[in-house]
Parts: sequence; C-alpha cells; structure tokens
Amino acid sequence: MRRRAPTSRGLRQISQGLDTLDAELFQAVADTRSPVLDTVMPALSRAADHSKLWLAIATLMAMSGNRSARHAAGRGVASLAVTSLVTNQLAKRVWPRRRPPHRLVPLLRRLRKYPRSQSMPSGHAASAAAFTVGVGLQNPTLGLLLAPLAGLVGFSRIATGAHYPSDVVVGFGIGTSIAVLGARLVPPVVEHNLPVGDPLFIDLAPRPDGAGVVVVVNPESGSGTGRRVIGEIQRELPKAEIVEVTHDDSMEELLRAAAGRAEVLGIGGGDGTVACAAAIAADLGRPLAVFPAGTFNHFAKDIGCPHEAETIRAIREGTVSCIDLVCFNDAKVVINTASIGAYPRFVRTRERLEHKIGKPLAAAYAMLQTLRHDQPVRIRFDNKTIQTSLFFLGNSTYVPSGFAPAQRNRMDTGLLDVRILETGRRLSRLRIMTALMLGRLERSRLYHEHHVPEFSFTAVDGPSAVALDGEVDGHHDQAGFRARYRVLHVLSPRAKMKPQ
Repeated sequence: MRRRAPTSRGLRQISQGLDTLDAELFQAVADTRSPVLDTVMPALSRAADHSKLWLAIATLMAMSGNRSARHAAGRGVASLAVTSLVTNQLAKRVWPRRRPPHRLVPLLRRLRKYPRSQSMPSGHAASAAAFTVGVGLQNPTLGLLLAPLAGLVGFSRIATGAHYPSDVVVGFGIGTSIAVLGARLVPPVVEHNLPVGDPLFIDLAPRPDGAGVVVVVNPESGSGTGRRVIGEIQRELPKAEIVEVTHDDSMEELLRAAAGRAEVLGIGGGDGTVACAAAIAADLGRPLAVFPAGTFNHFAKDIGCPHEAETIRAIREGTVSCIDLVCFNDAKVVINTASIGAYPRFVRTRERLEHKIGKPLAAAYAMLQTLRHDQPVRIRFDNKTIQTSLFFLGNSTYVPSGFAPAQRNRMDTGLLDVRILETGRRLSRLRIMTALMLGRLERSRLYHEHHVPEFSFTAVDGPSAVALDGEVDGHHDQAGFRARYRVLHVLSPRAKMKPQ
C-alpha cells in the first residue's frame, strides 16, 4: 500500500515534539544539583569564551617542539577561525532562536554575563569541535585526548543556561563539517610510506669556540640579517673566521678559498647562496654549517637550523647529518626544488596571501590565477608528451601529497619528488579546480606524482625556462635531474634530524 506524504501538520507536530524534548533535557540538567556542575561548568564555559582555551592549547602544542603537534595546532586554529566566522556571521542569522530562560538554572551556575546573540547554534560547541577534529585529522592521538574536553565545553553551555542541547549538537556538527572539509581542501601533512633507511650521523670533533670554522657571510643578505648573524658568530664562536662578501667578490671563488683552509665550511645567506656552498662542500668533502640569513631559509629550516642558535649548538657539539643533493644536467646543484612553467609564480602568490586568508584559500586562488594567466609548456618524459603549467621537482620527499608540498621530514631518501599538473586535456582547468576543492586532486588523471632517483624531460616546443631553488637558471630544451644520495654532510642538532 502506498504511503502518504507527510502533511505540514505532521511536520509541525514532529518539530513541536523535538522542541519539547529539547526543553525537557535542558530542564533535567538544570534540575540536577551538583557542586561539580556549579563550580566547574561556569569556569570551563568562561575559559572557552572567544576561543581562549583552544588558542592556549594551540600555543602549547606549537611550543612543544614536536613537528606533528605544530601542524595539528595550525590546522586546529585554521578550522576554528573559519568555523567562528561561519557560525557567528551566517548560521545564527539563518536559525534565529531565543536563548533558554536562564532563571531556571541555579544561581551559582549562571554566567556572569548572559549572551545576547541568537541561541542556535552554539558557537562554543562549534569552535570546540572544529579545533578538536582539526587537530585529530593531523594528529589522532592529540585529537582523542582533546575530545572529552570539547564535549565538556559543549555540555557547559547547557549547564550554565546559555544553550539548549540541540544548539550544542548543531554546533558540533558545523564545527566537525568545516574541519573535515578543510582536510579535503588541504590534506593533513603525513609521512610518505616509503621504505628508507635510518638517518646517518657522523661524529665530528666538538668546537666550543669555533676553531677551524670559516664562515662566508653576505652582511646585506636578508635585509640586514647577515650582519646580525655575523655579530652572533663573533660572540658565540670567537675563534671562527668570518669572511664578509662585498659586491665586487665572486661568491664561488670566496667559498672555494674558504673551504681550502677550513675544517668546517660555514655559509650565511639565502638558499641560492647555500646551494653554491653545498656544491663546493660536497666536492671537497667539507662539513657544511648553514646560518640562515636569507628571506625564507627553507633549506636551513629543513635540516633543523631555523635560527643561528641551532647551527652554533651543532658546531659546539660536533653533530653531523648526511643528506641528499640533486644534480641538474651534471652541472648545477639543487638543494630544495626545481620547476618549469608557472610554479614559482604559484608559490609566490600563495605565500603572499596565506597569512591573510589562510593556506587553503591562498592555494586555491594561486592555482586559479596560474591556470588562467600563464602559458603552458609541453614536455616529453617516460614515452609520453603532456602539456603542463605547473611542474615541481624536490630534493628528497616532500609532504603532504598533492600539489601543495609544504616541507621535508627527511632529506636522505635518495629520491626525487616529482609532481606535475597536466593542463592540455579537455576542460582540464575546470577538472583541476574541482578536484582541488573536493580534496581529490591526488586521484585525478591530470595529476602525476613520482618518487624516483632520476628524472629527465625534453621541452617539445624549444628551450623552456627552468628555475632552480627559486631562481631562473636560463632556458633548456633538455633537463636531467639525479639524486646524489647522502653526499652532503651538514652540521645540525641531532634531535632535529630524527624522523618524527
């Protein structure tokens, strides 16, 4: 027998029944007499005002020194920020609802300042869920530990009379949904499941005063950062020799001369300068000490020396790690990345905006601008020819997977990380943006990712510009890259170079 469609009267009765259940649950909590509820719930609710509780936890996670915890904190805060905006500026206007009558709540349990905004949904619950789920997607252990606290924050809003139970449930749903959607747009940073050996460390004689260390520094690098680095070396390593670069000097000649008389070669500058020093250090068999004095200092950060203090500590302790380099056309050394097409512009656009609108939106906008305005390049590799606007090649393996590689947790895998977006097929731009927004770019037929010891391609339509470590190195019709396994010995704090 055919069922009749529910009438509007039936829907109203269901809605009224749910409202009645909601009110009864609220009343049951209000009627519960407990000193714990009277003391803990108001304090917990106030702690979560303006997300202070979650921001404090995120700060502790960021300061913990654990890389996974730092990324989890960033993802949690980003999810929280978007959720707060959606909840307060959109959701509360879509579902107008009065707050529960707070006179029903025991006096000791009431909030000092009763909220005046709409009741549906609970912003506290939404923020708690967004932060906790965001953290858990990056670090499941931390997310599991935070889940009970998030639940208690939601319950505190009921116990103090600020919300009905359904307000909290809807808030949890909104926060969870936004965190999960964020993970689809920008996948969590995870380790590649590649079989690699344990890190290789070499013990070097400790140099507490810097004896035997020759450091080549450009005082003007990094808008004056180089001069600060010089002062720090002079204070902490008084016996180290410092060679200051002038405009008339040849960096390569200075480095070769310094390496000839050094037991440890030091370099202070940006990644381009470090690449030159790395090539010479590897050829002459000298350990390299990197003092970050550039703008981004990606290489120094990835070896565990984001500040000169870590480099100085490694010199004093004599801790050396063996890492990979990449050889380009048997002539140039690459320490970070190589690219063709518009990848450098994509990175610059993303980095310019990510601190203002967040990395997910910045990456999506940068991708859209790149696909709309840049000229593609046709390349041939592995017996196939494709058209691409975005080509990335990294020294060792980067994370996460997808076309937004962020960092390296290992630099000694003996592999190249190659990622290519194909733009020559039908509706390719629309397909790429759709896959990016749905978090399925890695599964798209337009996305190619390889982890190989060597990679080469031919530019089909004539020489194409190739950028090495962010700087254009001329135009080439043939490009060959080869991983040089653990050929560079770098000074770095050993704890920073262990797998995390």
